[in-house]
Amino acid sequence: MQNLIDPLIFIVEDNTVYNKLEVSYLRSQKFTRVESYLTGEECLKNIYKKPDVIIQDYILDGMNGIEVLKATKKLYPETEFIFLSGQDSVDIAINSMKYGAYDYIVKDQMALKKMVDKINKIISVRDLVKSNKRYKMGVTYFFIALVLLILIIISLTLLFPEKFSIGS
Repeated sequence: MQNLIDPLIFIVEDNTVYNKLEVSYLRSQKFTRVESYLTGEECLKNIYKKPDVIIQDYILDGMNGIEVLKATKKLYPETEFIFLSGQDSVDIAINSMKYGAYDYIVKDQMALKKMVDKINKIISVRDLVKSNKRYKMGVTYFFIALVLLILIIISLTLLFPEKFSIGS
């Protein structure tokens, strides 16, 4: 994730009214880097920007949501997908998750709040993963430094035994 504090979010929704609603809701929740697209093709033309999260409608004119997900994951597997769709089908939800979607939300009166909650979870998990990587690197560097120090001490005692003799 490029920017954990303010991730780049793509909205892919062919209903212009709902598209604008999603964008304005995200901005009201302090997400400022939001771009919206009406088709999957438009989204993929801009995929080089490496979005952190894509909020994707399942059924679109032209490419469907799964096709956008597959094409994006090939280039940027770290991009997370949240499907936000009117399709209330367990099979569709399972299918989207099978291809790597983070979650599937059915459009209802709580959908936008759920969407923001999921984005915040993605941010939290990514932040935790990044923190764990830093911790592991710190531990690794510590042990490398310790091994080097031990090797230096051993080398010095072998090169200058008279300076390091214990009993004299």
